[in-house]
Amino acid sequence: MSNSTRDLLLRLAPSIYGPTILFTLGAYAMLPIVPVIAVSQGAGLGLSGVIASAVVVGRLLGNLPASWLVSRSGERIAMLIASAVAFAGALGVALAPSLAVLGASVFVIGFAEATFGLARHSLMTTRVPVSFRARALSLIGGSHRFGRFAGPFLAAGLLGLTGAQEAPVWAFVVCLALTALLVGFAPDPERLLSDRPPGGPASTGPVPAPGSSGVIGAIRVGREPLLRIGGSAAILSGLRSVKDVLLPLWGVSIGLDATGVALVVGIAGTIDFALFYVSGQVMDRFGRLWAALPATVAMALSFLLLATTHDLPGAVWWLVGCSVVIGIGNGLSSGILLTLGADLAPRGNPAPYLAAWRTLTDFGGAAAPLAVSAIAAVSLPLASTVTGVLAVLGAAGFARWIPRYVPRMRSDPGRGPDPDPDPEPPAPRTPSGA
Repeated sequence: MSNSTRDLLLRLAPSIYGPTILFTLGAYAMLPIVPVIAVSQGAGLGLSGVIASAVVVGRLLGNLPASWLVSRSGERIAMLIASAVAFAGALGVALAPSLAVLGASVFVIGFAEATFGLARHSLMTTRVPVSFRARALSLIGGSHRFGRFAGPFLAAGLLGLTGAQEAPVWAFVVCLALTALLVGFAPDPERLLSDRPPGGPASTGPVPAPGSSGVIGAIRVGREPLLRIGGSAAILSGLRSVKDVLLPLWGVSIGLDATGVALVVGIAGTIDFALFYVSGQVMDRFGRLWAALPATVAMALSFLLLATTHDLPGAVWWLVGCSVVIGIGNGLSSGILLTLGADLAPRGNPAPYLAAWRTLTDFGGAAAPLAVSAIAAVSLPLASTVTGVLAVLGAAGFARWIPRYVPRMRSDPGRGPDPDPDPEPPAPRTPSGA
């Protein structure tokens, strides 16, 4: 990494990466406690699960309205508004007088999280030079992973110290207040990114035609890559969610206790987190395909192999080995969804297209684990096989469509990779040119 790239990424830490860590840390400290709060207010297990899932529904439904807000108010203001709305939602969770208010508050938090994520994605898409776009976005993926990893530990520590089940919720409130302070008073990321070092333009997507503003217009302009690469990206998003459901279920099914299950999941998560920046380096140096394809192939092979090991004498060690490979695959794909969305978004006003992109990938992340869980109720090996086949389809889609729709990166010593200047989708290429 050049000094100018490193310096710019460090300067973005207070305004982009710091708020991402704080928002995610607080959210994942609170979310595991939501079912506990619901049960304490009289909800059954089924209803408590529905209330906890309201955050996913909020994320899905929040992306499209968020594009309107980002396009009209700007990314920084949208991030501040999202932080304020999430703050109100967190207060609602902490003080909820009824299950209806609790569910609505969790939904509002998911809605605000979609706005915060879209604003941050749009800002990086329009202003970060493409030569180190993947590294910049993989750092966002790493920041998010750190928050998801550390949040439950923060919640456990607070519960141990205070004994109050609302303590993690108040921790989220504090994290949101700090997030808003950073976004509001840290150096303006729009100003920092407007003075870009050499390394190519900050947008490589098509130029939108007149009258094509808004989500519908953006989809009309870029519908083919959205459906083709976006479909594969939705599968990858689904694989990430499925592993969080299937691996613990598999561990319980083969006789592991809670500690053993937590250890297996923790090993996979640690490897995943450790590789997040490697993903960005690979994408910027060799092309997007060389992160997306190995990641999906690794997960495909792991799930297909896992399906054959349930009744073997060394089933635990097979689970550990497959979990490690899945963690490697997930780590190598860190930031790939953000990066592909940024690559494909139209120039000038990417927010509407990114809203459609994020809705599609979020849908994959929400629908896949529900489908696999339903299959797992019948047969865990069958669920793992279906997941592996899904990963194969995702890998095939990436191999076929990334070389066609994502500009080829050409290495130029002293400058870094530059995008193909042709704004139209290039002709099909071999994966080596991705």
